[in-house]
Amino acid sequence: MESKNNKAGAGVNRRGFLKLSTGAALVGAGSSILPGVALADDYREDVSALRHHSDHKLWRKVRKEFVLSKRETYMNVGTTGSIPERVLENYEDNNEYISKHPWGTQISTQALAARVAASFGADNHELILSRNTTDGMCSIIHGLNFEPGDVILTTNQEHVGGAMPMKIVAQRYGVEVVELELPTYTGFETVTADDYVKLFADAVAYYGSSVRLLCFSHVSYKTGVTLPAKRICKEVAIPNRIPTLIDGAHTPGMFNLNFHDMDCDFYAGSGHKWQCGPGSTGILYVRDCAKRLREFWSDRPQPLFFVNSSYPAGTDVEDAYNDPVAFHNRMQYVGQDNYPAKLALVECCEMWDAIGRDRIEQRILDLSALCKQELQSAFDSDATYYAPDVRELSSGLTTINPFWDKTDGVMLTEFRDRLREEHGYIIRTTNFKLHPEDAVDTYALRISTHLFHDEADVIGLVKAMKRVYRQMA
Repeated sequence: MESKNNKAGAGVNRRGFLKLSTGAALVGAGSSILPGVALADDYREDVSALRHHSDHKLWRKVRKEFVLSKRETYMNVGTTGSIPERVLENYEDNNEYISKHPWGTQISTQALAARVAASFGADNHELILSRNTTDGMCSIIHGLNFEPGDVILTTNQEHVGGAMPMKIVAQRYGVEVVELELPTYTGFETVTADDYVKLFADAVAYYGSSVRLLCFSHVSYKTGVTLPAKRICKEVAIPNRIPTLIDGAHTPGMFNLNFHDMDCDFYAGSGHKWQCGPGSTGILYVRDCAKRLREFWSDRPQPLFFVNSSYPAGTDVEDAYNDPVAFHNRMQYVGQDNYPAKLALVECCEMWDAIGRDRIEQRILDLSALCKQELQSAFDSDATYYAPDVRELSSGLTTINPFWDKTDGVMLTEFRDRLREEHGYIIRTTNFKLHPEDAVDTYALRISTHLFHDEADVIGLVKAMKRVYRQMA
């Protein structure tokens, strides 16, 4: 599917994992450089050498790079991740540096984005470092020049970070937001990638030229199913001249993403979940200065407004559309930024690149498959699984409800809490309408398996779940 400065950064090289770099560019006269870090060449060589040995040795080394409790096993990465220790040390040092040098301490977020754009299959000017997935979703949804009668096709399992801005433009501009019922696996039927492609294709055929945007989650945070995003873009959206906005809250750091290959128009992702960066960090991909959007929306003189920017540019928006640097600045600039956080996110991305994003994706999906296998062996026919046990539709999220009553959220919350308090395993619950007409929600337990987990974590979790279930059933 890419000089050390004073005290800051003095401790970041404690185990030889990272080294100081001058990769951060200055902004403005008299500014001070934040001492950034980049992965050391010797570590890249170390990882390359480990590839020729056992996977166990590689992942054991990776695990040691994280600050993880030895008394608990954290398996809720879908909510927030754990910052690697080296990155965390440098992040703390950079915050301290700014406290000592608060005036004029800035770095170019454009230069930072350029360090990792290729990692996501994007050109430098196409990747914006945002504050989180919601920030990216709002920047696009509120920036699009909607008109009354426009239709947005989305699903009934979207996160509030995308669902709420869509509801606002519906109220504000008279846009119709159509929530398509996402096929959900329950163990009694077969769900395939074709089903998701057909869902959108049929809706586009029904609503016709009124459809102005397809907006959906790459991975459903409710069930953990992975939608065939590339196929939806290439087989449905592009032939019908409809732009796509994808909620990728769970995919950066989980999957080996390639936005050019996926061929979406906009993609908003999180930095603090599977990519394990600090809170309030994320990425936003905007394809080629939104040129295809302008082609698809040629009936509107300015299809995208820069609503989330304080960049002090002139009023000639046309210049920004035609100049990649100007466009990136318009999308990126929000005044005084959290430079240490964004630098830390870039460092996490570079760590992933050194390990190999393809290898990380494989590891996550292998652990997810093991988790499903162990759960199916441990629980009887009352258990329901909501993420298909099919690799192309799987993610690092596994969802299950082991009880007969799938609507008892109180019981499932007690199960989750006892699992943590009595056995030290941290997971979460989710709830959703299995069908839009349902009067009550369906509840599930959601398990995250990531690169710092191993097979023993998965097997131990399922054994603990079985014990709690026997006590409560």
